[in-house]
Amino acid sequence: MMCEFEQNPALVSEDFIKDGLKMEPVSANFGCKHYKRRCKIRAPCCDEIFDCRHCHNEAKNAIEINPINRHDIPRHQVKRVICSLCDTEQDVQQNCISCGVCMGNYFCNKCKFFDDDVSKKQYHCKECGICRTGGKENFFHCSKCGCCYANSLKDAHNCVERAMHHNCAVCFEFLFDSMKNITVLPCGHTIHLECVQEMQLRHRYSCPVCSKSICDMSNVWKRLDEEIATTPMPDMYKNKMVWILCNDCEGTSEVRFHIVAHKCLGCNSYNTRQIQGSPNSSCSSTN
Repeated sequence: MMCEFEQNPALVSEDFIKDGLKMEPVSANFGCKHYKRRCKIRAPCCDEIFDCRHCHNEAKNAIEINPINRHDIPRHQVKRVICSLCDTEQDVQQNCISCGVCMGNYFCNKCKFFDDDVSKKQYHCKECGICRTGGKENFFHCSKCGCCYANSLKDAHNCVERAMHHNCAVCFEFLFDSMKNITVLPCGHTIHLECVQEMQLRHRYSCPVCSKSICDMSNVWKRLDEEIATTPMPDMYKNKMVWILCNDCEGTSEVRFHIVAHKCLGCNSYNTRQIQGSPNSSCSSTN
């Protein structure tokens, strides 16, 4: 829900009086590096006060903390907040019971979440059970994948059960409630966008989970065709046959062994791996 006076430059109503004095307009210099808002939370797990759940999780999972004591805050169990203006501790609600300040222009009572930056277009997804950004009208919830995807993927993605309920395969951060941008690969697996970009900088073009190609590789396959054509194998390997498994189409093929790469006979992909046969098996051994 939105604060009823969110358009007012003064975040406290003009006629609100406390102790006979008019409250001064509130500056926006509150909150933390994660959210701008005018309250802090008391963590139900350790009974300590933090600016937000991310501040808690970073502090309680730091390298200097004993691994036995590391933990994340159960966000839905937060029951108490502290007003950043008057330091009044109170039950979770949008407006301070003492000074009347709006503690967050966006407020979700289910997630116990406050945020002033409504340009993020926050919304609560009932199926996900958490608040997301980007505007509810721009996303749909995929029940099989168990998360919200952009409308452009509604009929154009491969469903993977609970696709974001795991760690990023590159940086190992939990994806489901990550604040970073996440992309859905053609295979259906999810990964941080910045991690995919880092992979591409290092010339890694296959999914780190299932090894399928993450982009159109047809031009690369053409160059491999040319390289193989100009790289003849020695006579002892010319008739050597091996079995390969294609990571892209999951088909198997029996192909001629080549030191450069093996081409799938089904989809013409070079994203393959050898599963049977050894180049040395046809060589004679000596005593």
